[in-house]
Amino acid sequence: MRTDRGEQRRELGVFLRSRRERIRPDEVGFAPGGRRRTPGLRREEVALLAGVGVTWYTWLEQGRDINVSAQVLEAVADTLRLDRQERNHLFTLAGVQVGPASSECAVLPASVQKTLDAVTPYPALVLNARYDILAFNEAYCRVVIDLREIPVEERNMLWVTFVSREWRCSFVESESMKVHMVAGFRAAMADHVGEPAWQDLVERLLAGSPLFAELWERYEVGAPSTRIKLLASATGGVLRIEPVNLWLSQLGQLRATVYTAADEETEAKLRVLAGPAAGAGQPGRSPAAELSSRGVGVPVS
Repeated sequence: MRTDRGEQRRELGVFLRSRRERIRPDEVGFAPGGRRRTPGLRREEVALLAGVGVTWYTWLEQGRDINVSAQVLEAVADTLRLDRQERNHLFTLAGVQVGPASSECAVLPASVQKTLDAVTPYPALVLNARYDILAFNEAYCRVVIDLREIPVEERNMLWVTFVSREWRCSFVESESMKVHMVAGFRAAMADHVGEPAWQDLVERLLAGSPLFAELWERYEVGAPSTRIKLLASATGGVLRIEPVNLWLSQLGQLRATVYTAADEETEAKLRVLAGPAAGAGQPGRSPAAELSSRGVGVPVS
């Protein structure tokens, strides 16, 4: 699917405005006084600090189709004090390559499911950039949430977390987890602005979850978190799990997330919760396999 460049440029303007409005004038040497219609820096102040023309920067925020170089974007990023994820987001929306382009695969190999089953007792699943759940193992169903109870069409981690009534697992710091999830999705969407599947998901999430709508308006961008999480299990008590993200680069923008044990106590609990035959008895089934059995195709991009 080809990205809508017009929509992408408009998204770029919204992002730039949100970033300059968070910087206080006195933080960068401007007098805090005077009448300001909006919080933060003015456009002409950003242009001055970045060493670019006021007209050029204004056009950039207005989403006009202008030439943008990596050098100038770096200057703007430095002026707006963007972190690494925000900087990458800026380059992506501006249509400037920040790394090798990735290609999407059309089929999720059976070997991926075998790998997920082999890491038992650790819960594991595969997500694409849109947070669609493409595969999972039995341990994930037993420890986190039984994804087999959720219709294949609704197996999207954002939808499951913010909207689905099936979400019954309890992350102790769930609010922080949701903030990071939306930030990661916002960053990923920069490559897919205007694509119907992505836009439809955003609209459904905005309509179905006031919390998602609130977090979406913050316009934060980030990467998947790998810090230790606390999961309150109904039968195993509190589990200290550490996510490990394995990027399946040969398949495009896919990642396998494995919830490893952060201590020996959690390791022992996971072995009990997942069960000795979790990997071999009832392995998780990929949504693609289930839809295929019904004669319906599902993309992994």
